Amino acid sequence: MTSPKREVSAGGVVFRRFPDGPRYLLIFDSHGNWGFPKGHVEEGEDPVASARREIKEETGLDNLIMHGDLGSISWSFRSGRTRVHKRCYLYLFESPQGEAVPEREEGIRECRWLPGEAASATLTFDNARAVLDRAREKVQVLTASAG
Repeated sequence: MTSPKREVSAGGVVFRRFPDGPRYLLIFDSHGNWGFPKGHVEEGEDPVASARREIKEETGLDNLIMHGDLGSISWSFRSGRTRVHKRCYLYLFESPQGEAVPEREEGIRECRWLPGEAASATLTFDNARAVLDRAREKVQVLTASAG
């Protein structure tokens, strides 16, 4: 049995402060899944730079404020006859302004800002929910210290 091909990607949990509390940006992708903006880390690219680039490519948002590392998630899948093991590094970003626009050429069908509980219920995968939980804890500390 051959060992799986390894892929690395990076992305972000993006939040914004609204009068009624923080909301989190979810994207609906071409596979019919709700998740976070993310994509491949290019050769020689820092994962944080990759995450910023992917968020901009998939949602149009830039001018992001980085608030820390949220760890990584991994999963395996088949691409044709090849087994692939993918690891995705995720970071917490704040987007103070700008409209999130789904980038159709990147396969993004929808962008949606949701409060924490609704975002958690909407996410397709459990490993993404665990990352959102970590993000929500950090955002709670950030917003409490700002108020």
